[in-house]
Amino acid sequence: MLKDIILLATGFVVGAMNAIAGGGMLLGFPVLIAVGTPALFANATANIVSLPGQVASAFGYRQYLKRVPLRYLALLVPVVIGSAAGAITLRHTSTKGFADIVPMLLLFGVALFTFQPLLHANLHDHVKGVRSGWLPMVILGIVTIPLNFYGGYFGAGYGFMMLAFLGFTNLPDTHMMNGMKNVAATFVAATSIVCLYGSGYIHWRTGLVMAIGSTIGGYVGARFAQKISGPHLRVGIIVIGMLAVVYLALRQY
Repeated sequence: MLKDIILLATGFVVGAMNAIAGGGMLLGFPVLIAVGTPALFANATANIVSLPGQVASAFGYRQYLKRVPLRYLALLVPVVIGSAAGAITLRHTSTKGFADIVPMLLLFGVALFTFQPLLHANLHDHVKGVRSGWLPMVILGIVTIPLNFYGGYFGAGYGFMMLAFLGFTNLPDTHMMNGMKNVAATFVAATSIVCLYGSGYIHWRTGLVMAIGSTIGGYVGARFAQKISGPHLRVGIIVIGMLAVVYLALRQY
């Protein structure tokens, strides 16, 4: 019972963080490991946790998504291709092999979260004066394939990078970019689940309990992003992420 409460509460925070900017699994991943889920299984299960929260977040941004030009849907093609390749690669990664590299992957995600303000500053610098049309969409789609591969393979910090890339488009509003980021993350999680289905890596019950909290947190976070986000939350997540990196590194190496 206590485990379920912890998973539910963690899921709420994960969903809220993902709605605001991303990086929720920097908290959710260590918690899954703390409750006894092996690293590779925790990583695969994270998609179950993220998916409903991302859907709820996208719904929360629906008034902004309605203003996004239809050509931006083309970006979902490389999202599916890249994330499918990443998830299939994960499916063929050994448990030990993944455990060996997970501290570095988590450190990369924490670094992205730490420097997120710089990414946002860069986003605002480049959002003005970018030309519209299909060519920028094609170029952006090609450039983001490695990012989408990362999203399908591990994913923590995916939202930060996608926001930064969307800053090079002609979208005039950060909330529109956030909505598109949540749509992209939804497709990453859904594609990964399809590719990992039947692998035995997904702990369905654990993931679904956390997913309930993620769904609620995703919608609340999308509706009240400015109230939920804050420097204290950022510092706390960075500290938790770094502690998780150190713990996993010491346990593995």
